[in-house]
Amino acid sequence: MNIEAAGTGIFAIVLTMAIVTLATRWGGVYVMSFVPISYRVKQFIQAMSGSVLVALLAPIAVTGDSGARIALLTTAVTMLVLKKPLPAIALGIVAAAITRQF
Repeated sequence: MNIEAAGTGIFAIVLTMAIVTLATRWGGVYVMSFVPISYRVKQFIQAMSGSVLVALLAPIAVTGDSGARIALLTTAVTMLVLKKPLPAIALGIVAAAITRQF
């Protein structure tokens, strides 16, 4: 199946992606409405968010350039010190920009 990448083809691709994204999000909420939120389920959900974050950041730490590694280190240290994600992310971005500039 080929979709033309001009005109209405792009619109069809974006619309399909939006429908699939909404279906997975709403489907997850619908399925979880049948699951009683016990202590074990709550712990599982909290552990999943951390594991997804590690799965996203580990390849960057291993294969990334020095700017990416400095950004990860800066973000981690700032997060440990300040315990606030927004300043940690901002400082990580600044650290990456400065490292890549020089």
